[in-house]
Amino acid sequence: MSKPRLEGKVAIITGAASGIGEAAARLFAANGAVVVIADIQDKLGLQVAASIGGPDKCCYRRCDVTDEEQVEATVAYALATYGRLDIMYSNAGVLGLLAGTLDFSKEDFERVMAVNVRGTALAVKHAARAMLARGVRGSIVCTASVAGRQGGHAFPVYTMSKHAVVGLVRAAAADLGQHGIRVNSVSPFMVATGMSTGMHGSTADTVEEFSAALANLKGGGVLKAAHVAEAAMFLASEESAFISGHDLVVDGGASVVYPSIMPALASLSKL
Repeated sequence: MSKPRLEGKVAIITGAASGIGEAAARLFAANGAVVVIADIQDKLGLQVAASIGGPDKCCYRRCDVTDEEQVEATVAYALATYGRLDIMYSNAGVLGLLAGTLDFSKEDFERVMAVNVRGTALAVKHAARAMLARGVRGSIVCTASVAGRQGGHAFPVYTMSKHAVVGLVRAAAADLGQHGIRVNSVSPFMVATGMSTGMHGSTADTVEEFSAALANLKGGGVLKAAHVAEAAMFLASEESAFISGHDLVVDGGASVVYPSIMPALASLSKL
């Protein structure tokens, strides 16, 4: 019997109290990792951590990723509690308001950039510092988006932020490779999480039907958070030992087939 794919690894997952992050926390733990859930949703985070197991398997740490002191403290907590940090999965993010280029507000722009870009950069920075200080050849994974590969897959501010995440991953991979630290991203298409259904005012079934209809790959079911978590685990594990600076797209081929889904996306938000 083969050993668990993440056996002996310690991982921090931001935004892991729900959605893709929760799916990743459960999957990483099931594959042998000790997981620190870093989120601001205290009740949900504690519930998820408790359902996964005791502190020897999973724990919750409140962390606002836009606050550098909290990010640094979360990394320090993982080191003090478990002695090392092997994996940082920077997953926390927000969609922002559904506004076009002519209409987005300065406040929404700054909020989305603070969470999606600054939060990711801080997670990468402090995880890499911890790995380097302890000689760990670690893996850093970031949640980007198909919207970070081309225009027309989301509203402008979110698209801008995810392009920045992909650029951040490439820059960090180039900078950290000399230290044996890998940096990659996973870019999903639309997944029915609380964030996406809440923003569009739709049910999970509606979002999944929309996503499945636009996917070029048919017959494979519906894109779920678990599919994205599987991709993230591959990038976190030794199975991708010589992969760095890569953006792994999980979208059923949508981004290579459709130049823009914005007309359909606008109709979804009105359902």
